[in-house]
Amino acid sequence: MDAGSIPKVASRAHSVAESVAAFLRKHADLRLGGNTVDFAQERRHHLKVFGFHALAPEDRSPIRKVEFEGVRGPSARCCCLVYMHGGGYTVGSVDEFENGLRSLAEASDVIIIGVDYHLAPEHQFPTQLEEYSAVIDWAQSSEGARRGISPDLVFGGGDSAGGNMTEAISLLRLDQGRKNIAGQLLLYPESRVPFDTPASSENNSGQDLYLVCNGIFSFADHYLPKEPGNTYPPSHRYVSPGMQSTEHLHGLPAAALFTCGFDPLRDVGVEYGSKLQEAGVPVKWHHYPNLTHGFLQMAPWSSECKSALGDVAQELRRMAYRS
Repeated sequence: MDAGSIPKVASRAHSVAESVAAFLRKHADLRLGGNTVDFAQERRHHLKVFGFHALAPEDRSPIRKVEFEGVRGPSARCCCLVYMHGGGYTVGSVDEFENGLRSLAEASDVIIIGVDYHLAPEHQFPTQLEEYSAVIDWAQSSEGARRGISPDLVFGGGDSAGGNMTEAISLLRLDQGRKNIAGQLLLYPESRVPFDTPASSENNSGQDLYLVCNGIFSFADHYLPKEPGNTYPPSHRYVSPGMQSTEHLHGLPAAALFTCGFDPLRDVGVEYGSKLQEAGVPVKWHHYPNLTHGFLQMAPWSSECKSALGDVAQELRRMAYRS
């Protein structure tokens, strides 16, 4: 579905796509979510599965910007997407997501800047948003212009936790009166933390899931600081954009939203898209009842995921070049 009114909840198919199920069976120990405390091991395991090159060194430079070059678009305008990867704020890197981002850049003709932001729990909220905003500022500045980037064509995007941070950065920059991103690319976003939706109960356990609901609460627990005088409730405007009322969402950038049936985040993403639409924000919604959370990373192993990634590229190009 990609047109018309967005509902409050979405559905899932009878079963997940076989290519996705086969991938998850092959990697039965690969799950995003849980109560792990060995984040270094978890991060390296995900990179081992999804990465297409040697493992990255342990010591990474902060806010590493890795550019995936698109092609200069119509009228010589150069568009840019600043991308925040998913991983529950605690796992993931640009290296892990490189294959999907390169494919997205090539198919959309958009320059993509992947941000290797600092991860929780070592670095907690709002560090990641500050880093995100710094890269947006850089892309909108004369430094970005030297690469041919138009300051009016800097978009923001992300999957899962990165989708949450894209929603949040749109609100933050709107509230601060700063130049906002030109649009939002939201892949199965974690739009709010508390879960009371059909998707959360339908996708709480099972071999056909990459992300399970039980683990999501631990992500928020690691993301939010707990020091006295430095705490943020899960309902905070920049933690759970999806909990905000419609009247507080006016004036946000247009969005392209992608959700999956086999995903505990499904309904909070759809709910947020519906709220944006009610607030007068243009939203283009795509839903895949037979796919699971993480299709961006799984595209090399699944024709269905690859097709969905093609839809993402098409929407990004449409937003960027109005084509």
